[in-house]
Amino acid sequence: MTPEPLVHESRIKVPYRWSAGETGTRFLAGLRDEGRIRGTRCPGCRKAYVPPRRDCPACFMRCREWVEVGPEGTLVSFTRAGYETAAQPVRSPVYGLIRLDGADTAMLHLLSGIEGLRTGMRVRAVFREERRGSVLDIRHFEPA
Repeated sequence: MTPEPLVHESRIKVPYRWSAGETGTRFLAGLRDEGRIRGTRCPGCRKAYVPPRRDCPACFMRCREWVEVGPEGTLVSFTRAGYETAAQPVRSPVYGLIRLDGADTAMLHLLSGIEGLRTGMRVRAVFREERRGSVLDIRHFEPA
């Protein structure tokens, strides 16, 4: 006979800080300081990664070339969060996978002001007035 699982209820708060690393820092500083989205290109397979990758996951080569992408792109997929949680950056968020112009990969971000969502539609980044070096310096993507 299998015993009934025991459950321990508690709260845990674990503050932490981590480095975005050289690649992440350069990406986030570009958002903050210039309102530009950049990715890295693999010298082997020539894929442009956004968000940027230090190393190509396909070729294992170091991605040293930086490329500017977007700010417009194509909506590849989307979903609506059907629950409330403190981890969401906004109430009832709608998330999209966006392949920015010039990129070979898609980035996940918030969508706003979009009626009749459909894959393949064109969207553009909307930047915050005050930016602080976060991917949320892009407030959301809206119809292009």
